[in-house]
Formats: sequence, C-alpha cells, structure tokens
Amino acid sequence: MQAKYKRVLIKISGEALAAEKHSGFDFDFVSHVCEAVKACSDAGVQVGIVIGGGNFWRGVKDGAGKVERVSADRMGMLATAMNCLAVCDVFRQLGADARILTAMDIQGVGERFDARKAIEYLERGSIVLFACGSGHPFFSTDTAAVLRAAEIHADAILLAKNIDGVYSDDPRKNPAAVRFDEISYDEVLARHLAVMDTTATSLAMDNAIPVIVFALAEPENIGRVLEGEKLGTIVQ
Repeated sequence: MQAKYKRVLIKISGEALAAEKHSGFDFDFVSHVCEAVKACSDAGVQVGIVIGGGNFWRGVKDGAGKVERVSADRMGMLATAMNCLAVCDVFRQLGADARILTAMDIQGVGERFDARKAIEYLERGSIVLFACGSGHPFFSTDTAAVLRAAEIHADAILLAKNIDGVYSDDPRKNPAAVRFDEISYDEVLARHLAVMDTTATSLAMDNAIPVIVFALAEPENIGRVLEGEKLGTIVQ
C-alpha cells in the first residue's frame, strides 16, 4: 500500500457495526472492518479509531425526554466503551496490537486518555481505540473524533458512514440530491449539511484537518481512501 496519509483518525458509526441487525453487533461485518483496518496498520499507517454508540443508545433521541440530557449522554459514552471492548478483542484475535484509551475512568475497560500516550502507542504500531467520547455531555462522538484527531496530529479524519458521501439533501428522501466530490467546511456550515454536527465541523476547520466521508458498506474502502482513491466526499 502506498498510503497518502501517515496517521489517521477513523470515525465509525455504532449503527455500522450492527449492519443489517440494526442493534448490537454483526460480528461477521465487524471482523471484515477490523481486517481492513489491520491491513492498513500492517502497511505502516498509524490508526486511531472513535466508534459511536448508536447501535445501543443514541443519547437524547433514545432518552425521549424521560432521561435527563447529561445522564443520556453519559449512557451514550458507556455504549462507546462497549463497542471499543468488542472491536478491540476482534483486533487482538486477528493478531493486531490494539489499545483502548478512555475519556472516563472505567477500571478494566482501558487506560485513561493521554495524548502523549496515544501518540506513543501509534508510533509503536498499535491501533488505538478512543472510548467514551470527549468525556463530557453535550458533545457528540463526531466532535470527540475531531478533538482526538487534533490531539494526535492526524493527517486526516476518515468518516465511515452508512452513506457514500455528502449530498445536497437527504438522498433517501430526495432522489434529486447531488453528491459532492469536494466541499469546503464553510459551505457545509452555511448549507447545514448533515456531515457532522456544527461543533465538529468548526473544530475540523479551525485545525485544518480534512474530513473524508465515505461508505463503510465495503470495508475495503478504508484502504482505498488511504491510498488516495477519490471515494465519497472530501471536506476541507
């Protein structure tokens, strides 16, 4: 592999890990994703990963007004820790060195996040999974992904989603929606496009970290993006 980026942060949605099951894990698919990521790591790419928790709990949405926002968000953080534990074990079964760093102190789940420690692990060739978001309520895992990318000095953020790029409108509702090959942070914010939340987009813009949005339905897309193939949409 001739990788375009040396160090990346991959953001994977929790729902993607459930695949067609819609909740929990589809371990055949999870294994496929981990194999694709391991191949990139074996080729010398330093890989950090943030996983959402939507296959278990989606904060305010699932709280439905019955769970206070802070509690709902903390439940979402715990969901991301569950996902990191599962994915980390799959990596280890594949023979990869994978580590979990958490934004909250949860004994037995992982080590407390420290940027210098994360970079040290990455430079050793470990795949580093960042659990529990930013550790604070009111911030999404998208924002946590950009924050971690900035802290580890990532060259790019790979946003692996259930959709194959950024569109002018929701393509599931509007068949006339147009996919962008490239778009600026400013235009994403001005048009309120559903790439990431506005906090995450602004943080990526302020730190000049390109965001590549692509479909995870074919996990090999991760390697193709890293090699510089034009898939999905690049936001920069």
